[in-house]
Amino acid sequence: MVINTNVSALRGTRMLHESTSRLNSSLARLASGSKIVSPQDDAAGLAVATKFDAQISRNSSVQNNLTGALSYSQTQDGFLGKVSKALDRMSELATLALDATKSASDKANYETEFTDLRSYISDIGGKNFNGVNLFDGVALAVTKDSDVSTWSLNASALNGSDVQTVVGFAGQAATFAATTANAVATLKTAIEAVATHRAKVGANIQRLQFTQEQVGILNENLSASVSRIKDVDVAQESTRFARYNILVQSGTAMLAQANLLPQNALRLIQ
Repeated sequence: MVINTNVSALRGTRMLHESTSRLNSSLARLASGSKIVSPQDDAAGLAVATKFDAQISRNSSVQNNLTGALSYSQTQDGFLGKVSKALDRMSELATLALDATKSASDKANYETEFTDLRSYISDIGGKNFNGVNLFDGVALAVTKDSDVSTWSLNASALNGSDVQTVVGFAGQAATFAATTANAVATLKTAIEAVATHRAKVGANIQRLQFTQEQVGILNENLSASVSRIKDVDVAQESTRFARYNILVQSGTAMLAQANLLPQNALRLIQ
């Protein structure tokens, strides 16, 4: 029996410190909802989760890029749909102008509408989306994954060779008219060209939508992986918390008892 060194109290202090430390860690996990409150909790898991979190952030940016590209392509298709209707009407006017029973005044009236529609199509050929030309024939590169890999949209040149006969070159007046020889045949070619453009743009939209879905599924699975690494199981952790809480209370009580043991030595020297 000694007075200066209370081994039981030292052991009780150490065990109480361990229980208190575990209780505090459990409390922090429940408060934060994360199993990894500090790096030492799971160093390797933290590294993996950090990498996945960064990839998820990049994928979210990719989805924003894809949304912009989708809006760009949908705008293209909207304009091309109007161009197609305008060309349909122009072919109708050109057919009406072939009627030998129409007077020169009648044909002039047809020509007025025909010219306006031609100018309308020419104006659309110079339209922009957020400063990017819609129909300059340049294939836009679109980011498709978190590694910054890209693919190019099918380009659309509205004022290309199949349509420029109808609308003329940019900044130049077109001489094509409703009464031009073979006007209907020329317009049929232009209509087919616009239909081809719409098919290309439609393919762009389809692929963009599939790519968006793919990136969304990838982010969903990455988030599930991060959750398995980082998120705390509340039921399991609350059970641990209750256990550590009891250990802290019992450890505190036993430490108090251990601190009283040296007093027994006093009885030997009284």
